[in-house]
Amino acid sequence: MPDMDWWRALWPDPDGVVQALGVVPGMRALDLACGDGYFTAALARRARPGCTVGLDLDPALLAQARAACADLPCDWRLGDAMAIGHSCPGPFDVVLMANTFHGVPDKVALARAVAAVLAPEGRFVIVNWYPRPREETVVLGKSRGPRTELRLSPEATMNAIAAAGFERHLIVPLAPYHYGLILRKPAQRDARDTALAPS
Repeated sequence: MPDMDWWRALWPDPDGVVQALGVVPGMRALDLACGDGYFTAALARRARPGCTVGLDLDPALLAQARAACADLPCDWRLGDAMAIGHSCPGPFDVVLMANTFHGVPDKVALARAVAAVLAPEGRFVIVNWYPRPREETVVLGKSRGPRTELRLSPEATMNAIAAAGFERHLIVPLAPYHYGLILRKPAQRDARDTALAPS
């Protein structure tokens, strides 16, 4: 996990980032793999009061997040992102995953888990590093971010979860090194739709 100095150098305006990513007042928000709560705090300041959840597998990071966001109405959950529904059944209007998607081993399974906790008009927002060489992504004088081979373009990210059925809604450039990919929840077909569908 980045230390706070370079986190702030890389993301000096987290509130502006979540606004650019389409988070509006009144939304119910989940920060998936929230880490130390840097973006959870920004979500809580913008989303519906008392309706922001931070989920992470690391209890030490969750403790940091609780301390950093003590003055904000956030709900903190310890759990595995691959089993969101057990810890955070939702529904959520937005699920944000920032800076960690590149390390997910089964990206389709994760996307399906996210879809299951999203409201009907919900969005899955993935913040990723552009696929630039690591030596070119410098923060406070040092190369930062995941290994070059782990970095995914927006198109590669979409392809990685295509089987989960999400539709691309928008790509938001996030200077200097990131983008936000905003995805629409897969359409749900009820039993009547299935019965009427041509065979």
